[in-house]
Amino acid sequence: MKSQNKTAVYLVGVVVTMASLSFAAVPFYDWFCRVTGFGGTTGVAEVAPDTILDQTVVVKFDASTERGMPWEFRPVQREMTVRIGENAIAFYEAYNPTDKPVAGTASYNVAPDAAGGYFAKIACFCFTEQVLQPGERVEMPVSFFVDPAIVTDPEGKFVKEITLSYTFYEQPLPEEQAALAVPAGEAVN
Repeated sequence: MKSQNKTAVYLVGVVVTMASLSFAAVPFYDWFCRVTGFGGTTGVAEVAPDTILDQTVVVKFDASTERGMPWEFRPVQREMTVRIGENAIAFYEAYNPTDKPVAGTASYNVAPDAAGGYFAKIACFCFTEQVLQPGERVEMPVSFFVDPAIVTDPEGKFVKEITLSYTFYEQPLPEEQAALAVPAGEAVN
């Protein structure tokens, strides 16, 4: 009987450990991707580097929305040529054609994957949730640069074109926005 109790305690310990690791996997994977650029995950920086190279790269812009997201979302320009190390600003446009406020957050990545660790954003609409009022159209900037270290990377040095992609996902409205969205005389559930 004592042997069975030890086995049961051991198995419960294994289950608890595995469950704990599964919950830690998502934040760990997110951290790993941001640090290494794995999977096209971009970096975040406070300022552009001091070094600007004469070499250029073409940055293409892509936009989409998840199924059911009512916004229209597109890049204002389809592509731009930037010098490596240069701080550049591009704009995306979002439009809410509905008769109610809609909140959204954007996920992002770059392709090819080899560019992920060298593409850094200084400021981006994707860092915070966006709320568009009924009929509202906005231009949202993204400030970025391509790190000069890309030219010494065994794979990165061959990258001549980078595609920055965003997908907007609908989010529940913040409470203060949801309260404003309820027509007068109707109860909030």
